[in-house]
Amino acid sequence: MQNKVLNILYNGRKVGRLAETPDKLLAFEYEAGWLADGFSISPFKLPLEKRVFIASRDPFDGNFGVFNDSLPDGWGRLLIDRMLIKKHIDPFATSTLDRLAIVGTNGMGALEYKPEEQLTSNMAIDDLDTLAREAEAILNEKYDGKLEELVRIGGSSGGARPKVLIKIQDEDWLIKFRASADPKNIGKQEFDYMQAAKAAVLIIPETQLFEGKYFGVKRFDRRKNGGKVFMMSASGLLDTSHRLPTLDYNNLMHATLKLTRDYREAEKMFRLMCFNVFAHNRDDHAKNFSFLYDDGRWQVSPAYDLVYAEGMGGEHATTIDGEGRNPTEGNILSVATKSGLDQCKAKEIMKEVKTAVKKAKLTNL
Repeated sequence: MQNKVLNILYNGRKVGRLAETPDKLLAFEYEAGWLADGFSISPFKLPLEKRVFIASRDPFDGNFGVFNDSLPDGWGRLLIDRMLIKKHIDPFATSTLDRLAIVGTNGMGALEYKPEEQLTSNMAIDDLDTLAREAEAILNEKYDGKLEELVRIGGSSGGARPKVLIKIQDEDWLIKFRASADPKNIGKQEFDYMQAAKAAVLIIPETQLFEGKYFGVKRFDRRKNGGKVFMMSASGLLDTSHRLPTLDYNNLMHATLKLTRDYREAEKMFRLMCFNVFAHNRDDHAKNFSFLYDDGRWQVSPAYDLVYAEGMGGEHATTIDGEGRNPTEGNILSVATKSGLDQCKAKEIMKEVKTAVKKAKLTNL
């Protein structure tokens, strides 16, 4: 695998092309037709201009944030690396272009990469209990079964917990399994958190607890007719690594307003911040916030990955007006003030979320 140039597509239309410089930095150029009537796929970093953009070395090892979003991390990367080793390919020698080619048409969001590098063939999907056992075996390094199947249905996903991307009644779902460090009822916990978020008037995707234990969420980057919705994380938008706690909710609020030009979207982000604080979700890193571009406008995505989490060192990954360990209502309202939100509205949202979380009686709170 030594891809020299990758074409970037969005719902069948060519957006541009990616290549690698001698210094191992990615170079991107928009297609002329896309420049004429397309949209910027990375508004803060890749404006619609006729020129060659060169990525910085950091924070994505020579990649652009928008394309780094397409690469699986955690569980998905583990599966891909295991498959590469099985095929006698050194994962450490596999370039970013090659990894994007492996993602091909199966990545999260709407971007596709061609020519595609096929690592797997189509195989039948087993039942969820079987997939959960196979996922656990891989985490425990005791797996020697159908690795191709798990790569095919889970190799494009991010996050630490094992998961699969499957169709249920012609709709796209993401279903999570328990990681070795998770409590046994982690699926039920996440389901309860999402119901609490719904009660707190957060916009959430459809969720379901499969077989009473496997948490599933209907994908909001897919349409029932097979179309794909453009999605970009805060990590990709702001070129900030989700592995480093460098983000503050002030940054998120500012970015939301700059991108969407809509205070209603900023209120969504503010409401999500309130929920993360009151529900003790401190795993609020840059990849756990996303934006969608649909019907010609940017908007905050439905909330996802909401669950009780202590966070690194007991701190929020994204600080609340500079406070990560013990954020107060004063910190929360300061974020509202600095972003220009109406104080009465901010207090109303904060109270609404706090009340809903308290009524939910979530585990560990």
